[in-house]
Amino acid sequence: MRRIYREKSYQCGDYKEVYIFPCYTSARRQGTRRKKAKPTTEGMKKVNRKNTENKLIRLLNANFTGEDISLDLTYSPENNPTEDVTALKSLQNFLRRLKRARARKGLGELKYVAVTEKGSRKGRFHHHLVISGGVGAKELGELWGKGFIKVSPLCFDETGLIGKGRYMVKQSLYFKAFNASKNLIHPLPTNRDGRLSQKHVEELWRDSEDRLAYEKLYEGYIFAAADNYFSDLDAGYYIVVRLYRKDANFRRRKKGDACRGEPHRGIRPHRTQQ
Repeated sequence: MRRIYREKSYQCGDYKEVYIFPCYTSARRQGTRRKKAKPTTEGMKKVNRKNTENKLIRLLNANFTGEDISLDLTYSPENNPTEDVTALKSLQNFLRRLKRARARKGLGELKYVAVTEKGSRKGRFHHHLVISGGVGAKELGELWGKGFIKVSPLCFDETGLIGKGRYMVKQSLYFKAFNASKNLIHPLPTNRDGRLSQKHVEELWRDSEDRLAYEKLYEGYIFAAADNYFSDLDAGYYIVVRLYRKDANFRRRKKGDACRGEPHRGIRPHRTQQ
């Protein structure tokens, strides 16, 4: 019947993501715990979208490096699809051509995460991807063959690719939010119960930027950021902590950094591609 706090941790390459939240002993779960209020439909949508966002961020941090790239695919007016299914088919065909091109070059298996966006004003489709590096912008434009592309190197900071992940989910046309190759590493959680007392969690919650406190809890890591909220449903404290390894090798964003892009634009459609 006693409430304890759980630390649910994900290891994603150089990054660690920790969720701190209340849970209950088996006795309480069997029937003594008070009934939760049923969340609203809108509330569930927000929760589901946030979960999707966090899952995508973990995938990006665990599977990609600074050698990989961000790729945006757009359509020229004459090639713009009129239906969602046509846009998805165009994306799938592009990915198949890219896989064959990588095989010809002796490159490794393609890794990718992709979302499809439809403009609210003109109904123009776009595809936003993170893909394995190794194929140049000119060839990517020829492989796409339906419009213009934008290519930028991936830039990792203290929170990894959190900004990229949030942007991709925000732009997604579909509830599923993203498609990904089957060869990606899916980080699995590890749980630790009862190490943190409610008093300790409350102290962390009240000062979520206490770097030293988090780094003491998670040795070998440097604190990057923390989000917190209090739930009226169970009077519980909730914290999400993001950290990175002390020996992490990532590229920090700063003024003039190449990570901010010198994107390759104006790649014209390659008409011979089907």
